[in-house]
Amino acid sequence: MTDRNVPCPVCRTLVNWDSPEAHWRPFCSERCQTIDLGGWLQEENRIPGVEVPEEFLDELDTGDESANE
Repeated sequence: MTDRNVPCPVCRTLVNWDSPEAHWRPFCSERCQTIDLGGWLQEENRIPGVEVPEEFLDELDTGDESANE
């Protein structure tokens, strides 16, 4: 079986995905995992979504139950 080496998303160090010592995969270390988590918490990282039309936001703001029927 071949080794699968993947780059750490933070520092690009190669990590052997199949190694039992790769406790933090896909990150190379706890430090890189923490840096990535910080990016999500600071909203530097985000997953793009679909913009909700204004008319739906208005219904949510007013609590209009008839919109669910």
